Amino acid sequence: MVSLETPVCEFGKPAVDFALPGVDGRIWTLEDCRGEKGTLVMFICNHCPYVKAIRERLVRDTRELLEYGVKSVAIMANDPALYEEDSFENMKQVAEEYDFPFPYLFDETQKVARAYGAVCTPDFFGYNADLKLQYRGRLDASRKETAPPDARRELFEAMVQVAETGRGPQEQIPSMGCSIKWKE
Repeated sequence: MVSLETPVCEFGKPAVDFALPGVDGRIWTLEDCRGEKGTLVMFICNHCPYVKAIRERLVRDTRELLEYGVKSVAIMANDPALYEEDSFENMKQVAEEYDFPFPYLFDETQKVARAYGAVCTPDFFGYNADLKLQYRGRLDASRKETAPPDARRELFEAMVQVAETGRGPQEQIPSMGCSIKWKE
């Protein structure tokens, strides 16, 4: 398992459209996932210890962000042939078990992950109302272990700021996680 860090935020870079199947049986586009005041596009998976360490906080924060007009979407782009835990059936189970307040989509061709420049799980792309990138940092100080309960909610605070001002914080700490499992 290779650990990687996300690159620095490219402020203003536009979000990439997509049409991907969700665990709910429908096809989702960027427009379907768009929030009135912001949109959070997340690349996650089921097997990664970095994602497992933040899953409950991710659900809490994305649910609370809805109150600020920020909607979220999670995309799983790993090759499930390499990790059975990342299969579409297991995606359905995880989404149900954790009551995801966002669509959980499968990027089977990995074209969407490549278009976004996703490098790891979790990888967060926070956009303003105009779908211009404003955040490319981490959720919080968690790594493979969950950070202490009083850890600063960096992603949540950044996306509230984006919802209120249209701009993300200048200082952002990169997300860290497992490399995306690219197909050969």
